[in-house]
Amino acid sequence: MREYLLTLCITAAVTYLLTGPVRKFAIVAGAMPEIRARDVHREPTPRLGGIAMFFGLCAGLLVADHLTSLNEVFAKSNEPRALLSGAALIWLIGVLDDKFEIDALIKLGGQMIAAGVMVMQGLTILWLPIPGVGNVALTQWQGTLLTVALVLITINAVNFVDGLDGLAAGMVGIAATAFFLYSYRIWYSYGIEAAAPATLFAVILMGMCIGFLPHNMHPARIFMGDSGSMLIGLVLAAGAISITGQVDPDALKLFAGSEKAAVHQTVPVYIPLLLPLTIIAVPAADLILAIVRRTWRGQSPFAADRGHLHHRLLEIGHSHSRAVLIMYFWSALIGFGALAYSVNSASMWIVLGVVFLSAIGLILLLLPRFTPRAPRWAERFVPPRYRHREALAAVVAGDAAQPLSGDREAPVPAGVAGVNGATAIGARTRFLDRRKAGTPR
Repeated sequence: MREYLLTLCITAAVTYLLTGPVRKFAIVAGAMPEIRARDVHREPTPRLGGIAMFFGLCAGLLVADHLTSLNEVFAKSNEPRALLSGAALIWLIGVLDDKFEIDALIKLGGQMIAAGVMVMQGLTILWLPIPGVGNVALTQWQGTLLTVALVLITINAVNFVDGLDGLAAGMVGIAATAFFLYSYRIWYSYGIEAAAPATLFAVILMGMCIGFLPHNMHPARIFMGDSGSMLIGLVLAAGAISITGQVDPDALKLFAGSEKAAVHQTVPVYIPLLLPLTIIAVPAADLILAIVRRTWRGQSPFAADRGHLHHRLLEIGHSHSRAVLIMYFWSALIGFGALAYSVNSASMWIVLGVVFLSAIGLILLLLPRFTPRAPRWAERFVPPRYRHREALAAVVAGDAAQPLSGDREAPVPAGVAGVNGATAIGARTRFLDRRKAGTPR
């Protein structure tokens, strides 16, 4: 565990220290696109944060290669080299997109090539544990297609959710933490060496996210861009593929009997890792909803809009920071809930705890809908968020009508939507009309 902690700290430190110089480089290179209609930030912000994250990944792998226990991962498996090859390719495509905004189909092709590079070097799904059937070996083509599909889904799910400051890095960091705890348990408790690469990938991914978050929290000084979001999505997918398709469920020896019985009874252990969608369920749900929404409107599935989950949270009245924290909460609930269920699926307390926390999450999600309104005679004496919309609009109109004298600026009522971004008070309807953003209803 100490060597994993050292790898985590080195990865986080390198990512954190390089993000500042990368920000200056992005400004000089002109990687600061104009604010688009769907964006929620108010000032042009440099991208290319994925450069620092990629060098953090390289530093983590380099340190692990020189540690006594973790060196065996490189000696016995080619998966770390496969990850580095695929990550380098996807990172290069992301850097080009952050600078020149390449076509979505070109990015999709690059993602497929990166997944194919990893498959060619051995990072692929070899078999699947199927309940009631047993351990099903996959042909080369089946394993390749399934691996590529998982990589594409995970990369684009993370890319789609990267819409608020600190959102993608935080959610992936939470998923990576749950993933690390699971894979470390499989590797250390059961002595299965095939789980060691996935454990290493998870701890490096944690370091990348932790090191980048201080620069990316609201208000963000730099964005990770596609070079970062596609990179961390690839690393997360690589870990899930490694432990899902190359760890034999029967090797756990949790139950005596046939292989079919062992697989059937260890389903609670392997269900969370059969697909990476379980540990990034929120981004995956956002991806599916975005594809359905855009296809229903007759648009391309890759067309950008303001209909993502984080945009919805801002629309119903949450501030920027609160929307991010709510997404964190749901990611942690799903990821660690699945982890707890895999450890002890017979405990009813785990199910009840997840249900209780889900109820709390729903209350927090709908909290702006239950904001109390003061009586009309008391509206002048309460903060703006407790006033009726008509009264708040009258205050805004009255302040706007006041003439300016000298160099003094007109006073801005606190908490008014659209002023200085989302605030902790006041109405937070950031998007007054979807049609103004260039998207149909």
